[in-house]
Amino acid sequence: MEYTFTLKYQIVEPGTDLDELVERLGACGCDDALVGIGLPGRIALEFTREANSAKAAVVSALADVKQAIPTAKLIEAAPDLVGLTDVADVIGVSRQNMRKLMLSHATSFPTPVHEGSASVWHLAEVMAWLQARGAYEVDTSTLEVAQTTMQVNLAKEAEVRRLRPEMRRELRPLFA
Repeated sequence: MEYTFTLKYQIVEPGTDLDELVERLGACGCDDALVGIGLPGRIALEFTREANSAKAAVVSALADVKQAIPTAKLIEAAPDLVGLTDVADVIGVSRQNMRKLMLSHATSFPTPVHEGSASVWHLAEVMAWLQARGAYEVDTSTLEVAQTTMQVNLAKEAEVRRLRPEMRRELRPLFA
């Protein structure tokens, strides 16, 4: 199965030759990723990776990047942190529909990671909530990727209270 996800990194090597960096990534197995080098000191890799599971796809991509750029620091694995517009796009409904759902189910709708003028949720939690309601078609591949990227980001942030032990053991060595 193919899984699509993005890994965003900070490049900590000053004066890194970006063309050489892209070559190293390709040589280390990241030839299934589109590489974005638009922001100074940052690199984003959008993978479309074949694997038996989303976890296998994401973990292997993390390992490949770590091999190619050992000093790179993971910023974020996506899709994970999203606003209502992002969720609406993934599910195929309007933002207004998502906002109405959130407001009318305030006690059961997933709690945002950040609440403010722009609130942010874990995509996996909102998708699982929508799936449990049964009224919305949730793409299981996207849900599996979102669950995996959420675990990666939680591991990165060391929120061990929500992180499954097997993911913590497997992911910790992959972070700079």
